[in-house]
Amino acid sequence: MNESLTAPGATADEAAPQPVGVGPWEGPWPDGEHWDRALLAAGDTRNVVDGYRYWRHEAIVADLDERRHGFHVAIENWQHDLNIGSVVRTANAFLAGEVHIIGRRRWNRRGAMVTDRYQHVRHHPSVADFTAWAAAAGLAVIGIDNFPDSVPLETYELPTRCVLVFGQEGPGLTPEMHEAAQATLSIAQFGSTRSINASAAAAIAMHGWVRQHVFDQHP
Repeated sequence: MNESLTAPGATADEAAPQPVGVGPWEGPWPDGEHWDRALLAAGDTRNVVDGYRYWRHEAIVADLDERRHGFHVAIENWQHDLNIGSVVRTANAFLAGEVHIIGRRRWNRRGAMVTDRYQHVRHHPSVADFTAWAAAAGLAVIGIDNFPDSVPLETYELPTRCVLVFGQEGPGLTPEMHEAAQATLSIAQFGSTRSINASAAAAIAMHGWVRQHVFDQHP
């Protein structure tokens, strides 16, 4: 006998799963090349904000490209780090310029929740290849890790154009990347653990850049 999933006191309608996204367009169809006729006809259940409902995928990416921020994100991937998907998803949320995968090309896309379709992801086979690219692009390399020479992220003035680099879960940044970084920043912690999850650290650092460069912090 199957057990009911209805919460105590809830009606069947209240317990029914809520529809995801929006249904077919109601009324006359709008004009514009950015609209996706198939989505207008069938509905849009993608994981996108309401402003992009019914838009073609290519049109969404083109619009994002006009507004991307000056920071990039990179993560070392020597042991197939499972956090990369979550980092890509957060980078999309904060509109990073690009995400860079250093080391192994393959990464687990499940955590990205399909956001890698809208976020540019570039692969670099080595630290040397990555740092050469960053120098040519005029991006300061900023490492995020707990080293004796790390300075607090909370008080550091992040460059407008930079790439925030994270080591994989466990080992952290490699010595080669640590040496190549213009600065290495630590995230303040107040509990018993000596480190936090790599994807959580990436979210904190990205939000730190957004706070400094997108919002006016002065009254």
